[in-house]
Amino acid sequence: MKILQIIPSISLIYGGPSQMILGLSSALAEAGVEVTIATTNSNGDVGQAPLDVPLGIPIAQNGCEIRYFRCSPFRRYKFSIDLLHWLANNAQNYDLAHIHALFSPVSSCSAAIARSRQLPYILRPLGTLDPADLRKKRYLKRLYAAALERPNLAGAAAVHFTSDQEAKTSERFNTVTRDLVIPLGVSLPPSESSSIHEKYRIPDDRPILLFMSRIDPKKGLDLLIPALEQLDQNFHFVLAGGNPQDPSYEAAIRDRIQTSRLKDKTSIVGFVTGAEKTALLKAADLFVLPSYYENFGIAVAEAMSVGTPVVISDQVHIWQEIERSQSGWICTCDVESLTQTLKAALHDRAEQLRRGKNAQNHAQTYYSWNAIAQQTIAAYREILRKSANP
Repeated sequence: MKILQIIPSISLIYGGPSQMILGLSSALAEAGVEVTIATTNSNGDVGQAPLDVPLGIPIAQNGCEIRYFRCSPFRRYKFSIDLLHWLANNAQNYDLAHIHALFSPVSSCSAAIARSRQLPYILRPLGTLDPADLRKKRYLKRLYAAALERPNLAGAAAVHFTSDQEAKTSERFNTVTRDLVIPLGVSLPPSESSSIHEKYRIPDDRPILLFMSRIDPKKGLDLLIPALEQLDQNFHFVLAGGNPQDPSYEAAIRDRIQTSRLKDKTSIVGFVTGAEKTALLKAADLFVLPSYYENFGIAVAEAMSVGTPVVISDQVHIWQEIERSQSGWICTCDVESLTQTLKAALHDRAEQLRRGKNAQNHAQTYYSWNAIAQQTIAAYREILRKSANP
């Protein structure tokens, strides 16, 4: 089975949704699937240098093949005319395409090409079909959907959602789709040996509350900062992340913290990856993500995988799994609910440890790449069987 994964970028700077493709592809390759990833060399906004990678030629990595294409024109939108030309000429070499991100020109055009070349394809929306996300630039998105995404959805062999709630809430533009619900997996590198408390000069008796995600309005920092300001318990807040496409919002958040009572109990560490990321997740007593909408929340699953309990909103679409497994605490998207939830979570260290252990067990059972690869392969085979016998 030869599978083509298409995604606008796999740069670390775009966070979990882009990076997951590497974990999935490696697990599929380990299970015997031939996998090619087609992507661009995009690495942030126009002012940043693209990835320094060979272009247009296959690169072997973790059992699969990656082909990077020049991001040009429209660098801001991670577009690549070279990738589309290559796909048009090579679609017949693959059994199935798994296309990631809607409302992204290179993905949308790839789906149209796959359809024209009679290559079956799966679409993974990455939360872009959530009504809350569709309200942003809604008039432009209506036109875009009418021209591209509606026929793409109608022609897809399946639509890949990462949680039941994402599937239930997503817009289909009056098309009928076959839905696959397959979660994302997690894999983290070993953590660095140095103490996070020492590295960021955090007193040993202060519990660490960690926010690690893209610094974006949808992530609920406008709820988290005032909630933290109201806490009278002992804690230290670590803000990890960035926003390469909206540095002004990131700067505004930094300024907000620097002028608040949180200034002396906050470490703003920027974008972290690799061993430092793992160390931060392990060192945290609570991982906090009060998003207004989140189709899965890969950072939540990563925190769970190292035994850190989570505090999330009920708009993070795996919240019901967290609640059922008692892996953390759930709040609504308002300051009062988040404040009270954080107070309860900070109050009882023994309960933190219990829920952290539950979180790790749940992640190992449901978010391992090996288990997810088997679900994905079964879905691929069923699609190919139906394509061969329509």
